[in-house]
Amino acid sequence: MTLNQRPLIAVPARFAATTSALRYAAEVNARALIEAVWRAGGEPVTLHPYAPGGDCDPTLTAARIARFDGVLLPGGGDLSPHRYGAGESHEAVYDVDHEQDAFDLEVARQATELGIPLLAICRGLQVVNTARGGTLHQDMGGPGREHRHLRHPVTLAAGAALAATVEAATVDASCYHHQHVDRLGAGLLATAHAADGTIEAVESTGPDGWFLAVQWHPEDTAHTDPAQQRLFDALVQAAAAHRSGGEDEPQGAYARTLTPGA
Repeated sequence: MTLNQRPLIAVPARFAATTSALRYAAEVNARALIEAVWRAGGEPVTLHPYAPGGDCDPTLTAARIARFDGVLLPGGGDLSPHRYGAGESHEAVYDVDHEQDAFDLEVARQATELGIPLLAICRGLQVVNTARGGTLHQDMGGPGREHRHLRHPVTLAAGAALAATVEAATVDASCYHHQHVDRLGAGLLATAHAADGTIEAVESTGPDGWFLAVQWHPEDTAHTDPAQQRLFDALVQAAAAHRSGGEDEPQGAYARTLTPGA
């Protein structure tokens, strides 16, 4: 694939207070994430999270992401609990940024509305679930219960898009999170679980175009694990099809053949 043929994949930046060799706060994305998109044949483009004062203009955001062939919502800090109707924040909640929250949530909504292929990772899954009216557990219970710095097996639902995409029934997932899905958002179905019951992936039950969301970080091991790299490959393939008018676009809704709780 030549450079000018690479599908454009929008990756909202993460705000960083400091970075090496820069004199200002920065907007960043993990190099491993960007390289996984590049290996898949995509052109990753870091997107400025514009939501002044925590207010994101839906029309402007829709116009911005409509220029892209696919969207990748990456990991990051915690969503503000007020975004999903919780009361006080748990003491473990960290790195909340209201501009980041507002922008990510609007990107999730607009990508769905526009049918732009969307891969959501870790925080990204939580963003999509919240955008669809779902809720999160603010903390999994501290050391020994949270999924930080942890690699563990995840079981995928038979017949789901995720299992078809990674070509496996189980994967070894690299996790770094202390929050997870509580109540599923509208039109979402859990299609992967950890041994402790944590929801590790969701898919759409409706005609939303190509969409997958995983709670783990596939970019951590995608350079050596083909199953993890296939998630990025599938996003770029769907983005290429979306750019060409949707012909031969891989469907992200194998889950439509499943029933909730399957």
